[in-house]
Amino acid sequence: MVGPGRAGGRPGGGGARAMGNLFGRKRRSRVTEQDKAVLQLKQQRDKLKQYQKRISLQLERERAFARQLLKDGKKEKAKCLLKKKRYQEQLLDKTENQISNLERMVQDIEFTQIEMKVIEGLKIGNECLNKMHQVMSIEEVERIMDDTQEAVEYQRQIDDILAGSFTVEDEDAILAELDAITQEQINLPEVPSEPLPEKIPETSPVRVKPKPELMAAS
Repeated sequence: MVGPGRAGGRPGGGGARAMGNLFGRKRRSRVTEQDKAVLQLKQQRDKLKQYQKRISLQLERERAFARQLLKDGKKEKAKCLLKKKRYQEQLLDKTENQISNLERMVQDIEFTQIEMKVIEGLKIGNECLNKMHQVMSIEEVERIMDDTQEAVEYQRQIDDILAGSFTVEDEDAILAELDAITQEQINLPEVPSEPLPEKIPETSPVRVKPKPELMAAS
């Protein structure tokens, strides 16, 4: 007899696997190999700067100690200490050169990344231009320009015909009509700005009753 817990497999097994796949799926990192290289170079540069700072503090202490040895009359010990100090100063010079090389390399990589982005943008732009050129060929552009030029020439011919078909009398009549329309617009009454009064309702006529004296006389 199968127990109730095993009738349909482990309860929630499918949902658990789905959730596991959802949260266990690795997200695609946006960090490139160039970014990792720049980060490592900057870390090495920072370590060298820390070393340089530590050695500089140590050299100051050794110089003060050598001064104290000279005061105490221990010249040979002071000389050995200054030799050690000189050697460490040479190491500091080499460290400075290494730091400069690392910083220059970081700048070169970062500038190369910018160049790659520019080249990628140019590539996309060229592809877009090629697609546009495929849609609109040179022959199509020339045909459109020819049609446009023909339409312009045709309209110019119509304008020339219309301009030459009027006589001097026609021109005078057109000018006279234009002056008349202009004068009409000048003489038009101004439109009142105030609202018109509402329509007054009509009242029924008032009947006048005859006086009693007139009724008796009749």
